[in-house]
Amino acid sequence: MQHRAKSIAEFIEACRAFMRVRRLSLRTEKSYLYYIRLYLDFHRRKPEMMGEAEVEEFLTHLVSAEGVAKATQNVAFSALLFLYREILGIELQGVDALRSHRPARVPVVLSRDEVKRVLAQLEMPFHLIASVLYGAGLRLCEGQRLRVQDVDFDRGMLIVRSGKGDKDRHAVLPQTLRRPLADYLQEARLSWETAQSQCPLPVSMPDALARKYPQAPFNWNWQYVFQAPKSSVDPRDEVEKRHHFQDDALQRAVRRATQKAGIAKNVTPHTLRHSFATHLLEAGYDIRTIQDLLGHKDVRTTQIYLHTMNRPGMGVRSPLDAMLAA
Repeated sequence: MQHRAKSIAEFIEACRAFMRVRRLSLRTEKSYLYYIRLYLDFHRRKPEMMGEAEVEEFLTHLVSAEGVAKATQNVAFSALLFLYREILGIELQGVDALRSHRPARVPVVLSRDEVKRVLAQLEMPFHLIASVLYGAGLRLCEGQRLRVQDVDFDRGMLIVRSGKGDKDRHAVLPQTLRRPLADYLQEARLSWETAQSQCPLPVSMPDALARKYPQAPFNWNWQYVFQAPKSSVDPRDEVEKRHHFQDDALQRAVRRATQKAGIAKNVTPHTLRHSFATHLLEAGYDIRTIQDLLGHKDVRTTQIYLHTMNRPGMGVRSPLDAMLAA
């Protein structure tokens, strides 16, 4: 994209248009535009007149002056890399060394009893959403994007579409959730049909599918399993649509439930996915099977859960226990 904008605001809007052509998610678009604007405000120069030195200076400023976390620094790095490589067509040299490498951390994991206690404190629909995340080992965004046609009750599986790396995979649908989920969807359909009869609204869909199947956004099969209680305007085309539930609503609910359950751990919806993997390992399932269920590209990512098991290290007995038992 050639930069002809006369102001930062105009340039940002041009970047936004480019990102939508490239079909970046709204969350990625928002994050990238935020750091691109911050970068331009920081230097007050046209981006094509800057390069590696300015990028390094800005990223250093974020860490030293703003005190951002390594993950945040990497988001800013990715935003500027996208700006130069994709939008401006400029290849930056030697900037990969600026990417912050986060050390591997053992994730927070709940015991089976703790999961049960947290779920018991959640009200509908958050109880069912959290149960699906734990029972199927889904990422929060994967649970959000589940559509009605992605639930296969007969085969006991969920189809996770466009997961991490834009890959599809199958996930297990727990036997204990089939009836509650079926009942929930039956109620949701009746409510949806009533609302549609009064004010027909489309559901948000990828642009390409909406153009190819213009009636699909009004079809029940394409609706989100866990819809937001209210419709909202899609910022991409300014059309009022139905959307999935907001992640912050579930995060708040899980945080409150954890406190009520008296669990002194930093629990988020993603903790349920960590717990799913750990509990499968403890039950003796093969790590390659768990890798497939989680959608990990590299088994080394899955191996982190070996350190979260109830009895890590092949069930080694502590010498202290052996000494005191003698």
